[in-house]
Amino acid sequence: METISSRITKVHPSLTLAITNQAKAMKAKGEEVYALAGGEPEVDTPDFIKAAAIEALQAGHTKYTPAGGIPELREAIAAKLQADNKLGYDAKEICVTAGGKMACYNAILAVVEEGDEVIIPSPYWVSYPEMVRLAGGVPVIVETMESTGWKMTAEQFEEAMTPATKMVILNSPSNPTGAVYTEEELRAIGEIAAAEDIVILSDEIYEKLVYGDAKHVSIASLSSELRDLTITVNGFSKAYSMTGWRLGYTAAPKHFADAIDKIQNHTVSNATAFAQYGALAALQGDQAFIEDLCGEYDVKRQFMLGRLKGISKIRVVEPHGAFYFFVYTGNMGLKSLNLCDKLLSRYKVAAVPGVAFGYDEGIRLSYCTTLDVLNEGLNRFEQFCREH
Repeated sequence: METISSRITKVHPSLTLAITNQAKAMKAKGEEVYALAGGEPEVDTPDFIKAAAIEALQAGHTKYTPAGGIPELREAIAAKLQADNKLGYDAKEICVTAGGKMACYNAILAVVEEGDEVIIPSPYWVSYPEMVRLAGGVPVIVETMESTGWKMTAEQFEEAMTPATKMVILNSPSNPTGAVYTEEELRAIGEIAAAEDIVILSDEIYEKLVYGDAKHVSIASLSSELRDLTITVNGFSKAYSMTGWRLGYTAAPKHFADAIDKIQNHTVSNATAFAQYGALAALQGDQAFIEDLCGEYDVKRQFMLGRLKGISKIRVVEPHGAFYFFVYTGNMGLKSLNLCDKLLSRYKVAAVPGVAFGYDEGIRLSYCTTLDVLNEGLNRFEQFCREH
């Protein structure tokens, strides 16, 4: 008789991928679907990045690389972190991974042991609790509120801690809420983490996508104590529209970096060789692409904010980063999964149910699509809200 490990039976499938795949299947059948569920930029990877990968292929860069990545890319990432984030890391403290998702999982595996507790603010990115469970840890969910902009306060963090707390996961800018923690908010949380020797996983994959007066701050840059406790995660998927390239990285003190390198040695060996040369070009090339992309998203963000604020029965908090709105739908009398199912099957609008993010009275809507799709999708969502 076949048996499945108990760890796997505790893990839930990704609802974000499930909804996206369902919408794609409907499109493949010829149905018109207005996809507001996506988590990737709709624009293609810039040509200069693709050209670098093609050149690397033609030059024969098709073999194994060091587990932590090619030296040139690790050095370029270290230079980027110093210039953009005020973070000083040696290239040996950088590990290039097969996607930002793997960077998060490697970080958790490197730190969390059986029974260790990991504090995760909700709404959270869908994979954090599942990664903790796969590592044998225990996710401790801290529910945030609209009144605090969907951000965990230092007081909430302190209340959630126990002697078993090993790590806290911070995601700023946030998926799914678009929340951006201020320097003061990060300092307050960081002081508590430092006092209790709690490791911080800082997921900063959306750092380049911030709007208005919001500023991205890396928590590890705030003090030497916090640098010593923090594993910073980032990657190329969102800012450079490279989701399918599967390239992320961790930056961490040497003992963490060595542990993550060891994990890579015995799992994927290394991120794809020629893709790493594309990432190198991304960091060293013209960064105007990001500025243009961010500007386009800001237009869509403001358009969507105006539309959503005009819809009764729902509430929104203005997001200051990433490319999502987390919409409160608790007044509609529908659980989020049921709501999203009706919205997709009857109105052809794809959204992600809040239950996937640990908050069942909301849904996530994405604006990384065209304005035409966004406009018609919101027309249909508004009709749905009127009729329910």
